[in-house]
Amino acid sequence: MTETTTTGGAPRDRSPEFSLAQSALGGLREDLFRDVRAYRPLPRAAADGPWARLFPDRLRERLGLFPHAVVLGLALFTLLVGMLSAGPYSDGVLQVLVGLTAAVPVALTLLRPVLAFWLSFAAAPVLVVLTSGDLYPWSGASILGHTVVMMVVAARTRPRTAAWMWALSAVYSVLAGELMGGLDSGVSVPMLMFSGVAVAIVTLVQVNRTTQRQVVQERTVTAVERDKRTLLEERTNIARELHDVVAHHMSVVAIQAEAAPYRVENPPPELEQAFVTIRENAVAALTELRRVLGVVRAEDYEAPEAPQPTLADLDKLLENVRDAGLTVTKAVTGAVRELPQGVELSAYRIVQEALSNTLRHAPGADAAVEVSYVLGGIGLRVVNGRPNALAKPSPGAGHGITGMRERVSMLSGEMTAGRTADGGYEVMVFVPVAAQIPEQREQTDVTSDDTSGAGA
Repeated sequence: MTETTTTGGAPRDRSPEFSLAQSALGGLREDLFRDVRAYRPLPRAAADGPWARLFPDRLRERLGLFPHAVVLGLALFTLLVGMLSAGPYSDGVLQVLVGLTAAVPVALTLLRPVLAFWLSFAAAPVLVVLTSGDLYPWSGASILGHTVVMMVVAARTRPRTAAWMWALSAVYSVLAGELMGGLDSGVSVPMLMFSGVAVAIVTLVQVNRTTQRQVVQERTVTAVERDKRTLLEERTNIARELHDVVAHHMSVVAIQAEAAPYRVENPPPELEQAFVTIRENAVAALTELRRVLGVVRAEDYEAPEAPQPTLADLDKLLENVRDAGLTVTKAVTGAVRELPQGVELSAYRIVQEALSNTLRHAPGADAAVEVSYVLGGIGLRVVNGRPNALAKPSPGAGHGITGMRERVSMLSGEMTAGRTADGGYEVMVFVPVAAQIPEQREQTDVTSDDTSGAGA
């Protein structure tokens, strides 16, 4: 299939081969002909890898200059090879000139890699002339220097650039070899094989490192997205559970507003209208709550038939985990009192999730649950010992701590979780609870009695 374009009204067909060649030449122009003199210093190497930990801390900061030292060492070695390739009977100035001509492009790769390649390319015929043409179209120093330059540039650029450098070197080898005496007696084939293998190895290493970095970045992004999704799921679960608590309070308001006018003899019309307004607003709020719950409810979500659990149901929870094989104890300190339903539900869920984490991640360990009723709120502590070394932990996503933190944050509480000195794990939570004034408590009790009567 061909691509048809119009130029000046005349149609012109472009074959896929033409488009491919045009794209390839565009890549050549971008890689090796654009911004030839661009200043691109070799970056420092990362000194936080596994190999860097083998060195002392005082030397670890200087490891970032290791690639620079390697390039300069190769430049020095190329200088020595170039001086030797000039011949033992050559003039000393000629030996230095040959060595510098081959070594300077290698050192220049530290600052201007593309310019270094072209200088090394241009130095090839010059070195053949300076060394009396014993080897052509590459001298001994040029073979080493040009290969090193291509290796360094390939390590700093994309694989396409490495392919173009080797291809241009191959074109020069064929053309210059024929002009200087033929390919059969020249070193074009050994040079291309040697440089091709060296550049290919560097390119493969570079591609592997780039792939590993991309994998790490993708894993990091995936982990962040997974944490965000988990956080949203936990908040949705909390919203579903608290819906029942809020709906109960709103139902109490609606029932009390409907029953209040009948408890007063000959109530004024303004009072009756006020209670009617209260009841209508409470019913409207319940309707909106159901609508919101329908938005956050999953397709497979089933509304619980039993009331939401409270701290009074902890004993039943502990019996269930004991049946699952966990040895757990419970301790309660302070004066036990009734807390707001949202606090009771969150405290129960926190203990439940902490014990579930113990079952999954610390099999064979004992656990202890402590509930402390203090003046300013309630404290929870769930701690487990060291897991059994012979037991294998169950795989899990490890998002239980996230859910606990969300519940604690919702209640303006504080939470700490971490390893203990004996190898176990500890979760400590404090949730502030405002103390009820005696009059408010009596009013709450009366409201509960009235609600029971109205419900009956």
